[in-house]
Amino acid sequence: MPDPIFAHPHLAQIYDEFEGARTDLTAYAAVADELNAQTVIDIGCGTGSFAVRLASTGRAVTAVDPASASLEIARAKKAPPGICWLQGDATTLPEVGADLAVMTGNVAQVFVTDDEWADTLNSIARSLSGGGHFVFETRRPGRRAWEEWADSEPVVRDIPGIGRVERSLDVTAVELPLVSFRHTYTFAADGTVLVSDSTLRFREQAEVEADLAAHGYRIRDVREAPDRPGRELVFIAEKP
Repeated sequence: MPDPIFAHPHLAQIYDEFEGARTDLTAYAAVADELNAQTVIDIGCGTGSFAVRLASTGRAVTAVDPASASLEIARAKKAPPGICWLQGDATTLPEVGADLAVMTGNVAQVFVTDDEWADTLNSIARSLSGGGHFVFETRRPGRRAWEEWADSEPVVRDIPGIGRVERSLDVTAVELPLVSFRHTYTFAADGTVLVSDSTLRFREQAEVEADLAAHGYRIRDVREAPDRPGRELVFIAEKP
């Protein structure tokens, strides 16, 4: 079940306004170029920002997300042909023989149980061609991002057609490797308050590497997220 921040129609509608320009996607676009990937699976595509960017370069994209509200926003975006939008999670991926599968925006951390993560890794491997790659990022646990979240100030956006919306973030539980938090959205126009609770799993680099190897991947590289040095790692794994 996707979190309300993605699944509630009102929150999906304003998601891009709070996420901004998504400069983090530039590194993923560069990796797609580096690997010469022509067919790409975007897992947890959300409102479709990266899928649209990939398709604009002539690539064939399969974009999958469990949240119908987010997919509705994605499908409404002006995009070139070449995107297949699918509602589901990683375990529902078709065996398309893709060159590349990506999970941007720390999607890898939403798989909180060992079984969920194992099923995801297996399904992605089945969807890739031999020699295809799986690229994703995850936050460094040692950076303790949740401590910064706990001290964060509310963010306010004036959204056309909706008005002023304030988003606050509260950390609700830290039981490592799991961290839970709550986004609260207050719509000034009518006083509506919507809440979205989320839980993420923080995996150490060695744990991620061991999981990838156990599911048949060869680790090609582990690098810093260039726009967030010291905070996150980008894993590039290859299906033999």
